Amino acid sequence: MAESVRLRDPEPGDLGWIVQRHGALYAAEYGWNSDFEGLVARIVADFAQDHDPHLERVWIAELDGRPVGSVMCVREDGAPGTARLRLLLVDPQGRGRGVGTLLVDTVVAFARSVGYRELVLWTNDVLTDARELYLKAGFTLIAERPHRSYGASLTGQDWRLPLREDSPR
Repeated sequence: MAESVRLRDPEPGDLGWIVQRHGALYAAEYGWNSDFEGLVARIVADFAQDHDPHLERVWIAELDGRPVGSVMCVREDGAPGTARLRLLLVDPQGRGRGVGTLLVDTVVAFARSVGYRELVLWTNDVLTDARELYLKAGFTLIAERPHRSYGASLTGQDWRLPLREDSPR
């Protein structure tokens, strides 16, 4: 399954690939407009411009020399000890091969290894495959709110995973 998938640091062009694939896939699969691609571009640009390489990372999942997935782990602004999983993506060519599980498990292991107390994420309820990965990794849904974004009516979800015994519940 994931044995043939290799995780690596981003190389030149990979951050642009993350933006492009998010924009194209979410438009094709969910009908989201370019506002979503703009959000992804801002997240990626913020990371590229200013990140702590000891506490924040991006991984590219590669299959047969081509990127098929990505994920980020970043510090949560204003919440010391909290990391945020961002921009999980598995390209259709990588689906069904354990890529999503590998990416989520890698973020969880990294966040633990550098001392974060908890890992949080925000997603939308229509992203059912991603939500299954989060449940499998031990995340708990803590809040839901309807919103209109990216040209669609959605329900945003906040998820949380304590990483240490002393994490707040």
